[in-house]
Amino acid sequence: MLKTIFVVSFVIIFLIVTLPLLIIEWIIGRFNMSAKNRSSLSIVKWAFRVCLWITGVTITVLGEENVPLDTAVLYVGNHRSYFDILMTYIRVPRPTGYIAKKEMQRFPLLRNWMYNLHCLFLDRKDIKQGLKTILSGIEKVKSGISICIFPEGTRNKVNHTFLPFHDGSFKIAEKSGCPVIPISINNSAAIFEDHLPKMKKAHVVIEYGTPIIISELEREEKKRIGEHVQKIIAEIYYRNARQYFSYSETNLENPPSV
Repeated sequence: MLKTIFVVSFVIIFLIVTLPLLIIEWIIGRFNMSAKNRSSLSIVKWAFRVCLWITGVTITVLGEENVPLDTAVLYVGNHRSYFDILMTYIRVPRPTGYIAKKEMQRFPLLRNWMYNLHCLFLDRKDIKQGLKTILSGIEKVKSGISICIFPEGTRNKVNHTFLPFHDGSFKIAEKSGCPVIPISINNSAAIFEDHLPKMKKAHVVIEYGTPIIISELEREEKKRIGEHVQKIIAEIYYRNARQYFSYSETNLENPPSV
């Protein structure tokens, strides 16, 4: 329970203490948006690393060479924990916005940092507003900002399973032409969600898959792009579950056929 208290306390203190930095960042952005993007990226990466250090999490990262350094991408991953955001964000090589649920806009200061990081807020109940969010994501990518989305649409609460990947999540890559980078995340819920409200030390495996260019896929793969990418991520996930966490096929809960 102490880890939870320490992490929450650090986040609150960070948001309050960095209020002057938000003002400075706003001023920098008026003259040099690129400089603002880089500084905001560095500041938040530092804060996320502190949170992860407090929890004691260890991370094995595989396939990072698959992430292009010279172009914006669409990151797509499975989602079991709030910590998925922290652990993947500290690895991004360029400014990257995450697509978050609109409810996150209710939190002052936090939402300001999210705006600085080019995060987009999705109303999952309003199709028209959801389309606007996707269009904004396309423009972000075209301007050089990577986007990360969890196409299950919410945190999956069942270990070793996947919710359906929404095809609409991939419109950002389809319309902008950017690569899709699959991300498989194993064991992240062991940090917090598996034993709320306690945070515990855990080992997490993150693997980046080979870039996918949607325009180069077969017609049927394009038509079922969500299913196609989910299958790729699931194959990586179950392989790492067996290799790093000694799971056998019998104690994986209802794994899909991959």
